[in-house]
Amino acid sequence: MKPPEPPHLHKPQPLDEPLVAVRKPTLQVEITPLSMVVALLLAGMVWMLARLAPVILVLVTALMIVATLYPMISWLERHGLRRGMAIAIVFASLLLLLAALLTVTLPALAKQVASLLSQEPELREKLAAFLARYRYAEPLAEGLRTLQYGPLLKASRAEMLAFSKNVLEVVAYGVAAVFLALYIAIDGERLRGALFAVVPRTQHIPLSRILLNLQTIVGGYLRGQAITSLCMGVFIFVLLTLCGVPNALAIAAFGAVADVLPFINFFLTIIPTTLAALAQSQTTAVIVFVLMFAYEEFESRLLIPLVYGRALRMPSSVVFFALLAGGTLYGVVGALLALPVAATLFMLIEELRIELPGDGLDTEREEQKEEDERTAQEYARRAEGLPADKAAALAVKIAEKNEE
Repeated sequence: MKPPEPPHLHKPQPLDEPLVAVRKPTLQVEITPLSMVVALLLAGMVWMLARLAPVILVLVTALMIVATLYPMISWLERHGLRRGMAIAIVFASLLLLLAALLTVTLPALAKQVASLLSQEPELREKLAAFLARYRYAEPLAEGLRTLQYGPLLKASRAEMLAFSKNVLEVVAYGVAAVFLALYIAIDGERLRGALFAVVPRTQHIPLSRILLNLQTIVGGYLRGQAITSLCMGVFIFVLLTLCGVPNALAIAAFGAVADVLPFINFFLTIIPTTLAALAQSQTTAVIVFVLMFAYEEFESRLLIPLVYGRALRMPSSVVFFALLAGGTLYGVVGALLALPVAATLFMLIEELRIELPGDGLDTEREEQKEEDERTAQEYARRAEGLPADKAAALAVKIAEKNEE
């Protein structure tokens, strides 16, 4: 008897049924009318935000002014003054300080400019003679000697008009921001009540803490700006005084104010100081230019990241990167708002307990969460039946007490 063949040696039998082709699944994307409407609404919102960018900037500036002046207003209220009187005193003091600054700087600067214009032919000849000493600078020296201002001014008339228009717009927006800040300060309680009215009461304590942290961020930003501006003003005053340049105080005050503006502060501080020193001598102008350039580099590369990093509780590398990113995206305005925005994002990540990649178990965060739950229960018990503005004031009071 023949043994059976192993199973793996069996030949496959032909199939009687025909093979059926397997159809690959396809992905179909259907755009519903609702999706189209949502896309159009989003596009319209982006377009509207782009058109309203100056108005949004005015609002942000006004909020920063209010956050800056709020501690002084609260201090006057705690010492017995009514809120309206406290607001009037603080804003009047701000306007008087601004008027005093303009009174000190503008006449002296105008006098300095008039003096430079009267000495312009002599100064230009001195500069041309200085450049003619060097072979590669001889064409530039010759160009200075034959320079005609008439054609130059005629060719740049359109640019000058555009620049004047931009300056007037900045001044108008600045005045609008101050008045908007005044109205926000007057109606602060009602505005805060309206904000808390649209937020669930379970989130009132976190919202109060966020508002307090925003106030701290603005205060830290302004303290950092005050430190860097003061350092710039003191440096210019000492430098010009030692070099014997007249009107050193007015030029230093202008430089301290101009230091607020990122990127263009380099030109607004170096050019006036160098021109003022040029009226003394070429050597003095070179010394002033070199020292001012060195200080500007020191301030932008070291002082600003260090000061703002401590004031805003951010790493110096983040401060430096935020300034570069803001300036690249929106120029001077972007650089001005970059640090408060970056600090706000850091604060929101911490406040909303957003877990970033690499975060492990955090005992402190768990304890803070338990404390938040107890605080929310206490607030719910005490705020029951209160109107929105009273509940908002209670939430802020509890948040302030917890922050102490």
